[in-house]
Amino acid sequence: MPGSRRIAVLTGGGDCPGLNAVIRAVTKSAMLQGFEVLGVLEGFGGLVNGAFITLGEDDVSGILPRGGTILGTSNKDDPYRFRAKTANGGTVYSDRSPDVLRNLEEMGIDALIVAGGDGSLTIALKLLRQGVNVVGIPKTIDNDLEETDVTFGFDSALCTATGAVDKLHTTAEAHHRIMVLEVMGREAGWLALMSGVAGGGDIVLIPEIPFTFEIAAASIRARFEKGKRFSIVVVAEGARLPDGSQVSRETVSGSTVLGGVGHVIARELEALTGIESRITVLGHLQRGGSPTAFDRVLATRFGVKAVELVAAGDYGRMVNLRGREIGSVLIEQAVARQRTVPPGGGTVRAAREIGMSFGDA
Repeated sequence: MPGSRRIAVLTGGGDCPGLNAVIRAVTKSAMLQGFEVLGVLEGFGGLVNGAFITLGEDDVSGILPRGGTILGTSNKDDPYRFRAKTANGGTVYSDRSPDVLRNLEEMGIDALIVAGGDGSLTIALKLLRQGVNVVGIPKTIDNDLEETDVTFGFDSALCTATGAVDKLHTTAEAHHRIMVLEVMGREAGWLALMSGVAGGGDIVLIPEIPFTFEIAAASIRARFEKGKRFSIVVVAEGARLPDGSQVSRETVSGSTVLGGVGHVIARELEALTGIESRITVLGHLQRGGSPTAFDRVLATRFGVKAVELVAAGDYGRMVNLRGREIGSVLIEQAVARQRTVPPGGGTVRAAREIGMSFGDA
């Protein structure tokens, strides 16, 4: 389509609050600059299957406070290793990137804006290297992208997790129990750390800091000896057990997902302390609900900046936040390494100074 000025926007990976705010910002700002905006349905699967919709003012009206994504998403559809079922019920994988390139060309799409985490942005980088004009927007509740101070979605998930810690305090105190709260966080423990600090947790167990059951139990016993007859333990789903393993399970689709470490920890702490323990797994509650005001503003600023990069022809970049300013960085840099919790960082040091235990000392 010669002379086309079309932008496509895609939401990939796990959903989180703020995605609709990004879609709205991209659509509204792009239209004001004379672009036509298309939405890609169901993440990268929509690029493979050619599933696009036109986005206009009416389509994005009222979606700012809505959680989820009006476009749908998937964390399983990688065009370079695309799943398909065989006639006998098996699964085969194939490279469907040629279909993606053909669909983008046939639709006359000049640029693709991808809102996603490290997995989605890694796919975006591959498309960039095949000639697709790509701009990235950092999205993940794990807050594990190195080249931005914060990702949108994290603050909303953090508020949900902190609220859970607050609520567990009252029931833990009433029954004199150990309450274990399992939150998301595969390789990065930001959610567990920050919600533990914000909610007044007693023990925080994260992937970055090795722990032992004995030290965690000793911390709980010390609290009881001081007359504090309950304890709150916040654990990231990716926290490694003392033997270095992570707790996971296999889904019906054959993929492996983390989860269940909280049950192991509750059982072991109960056995070592003789104190009744209970486990709460927040799971996808952290991904749901309306975005916080912070995430609405951040997502809006990210979406507007992404369109500015497209208008300037400055492709291959991910928008980011440094301090209070929105900027951009090469996508290649953004996915080079994960942003994990520094064990000696300021937040961990502050937590230790107020008596919080990480199960290691």
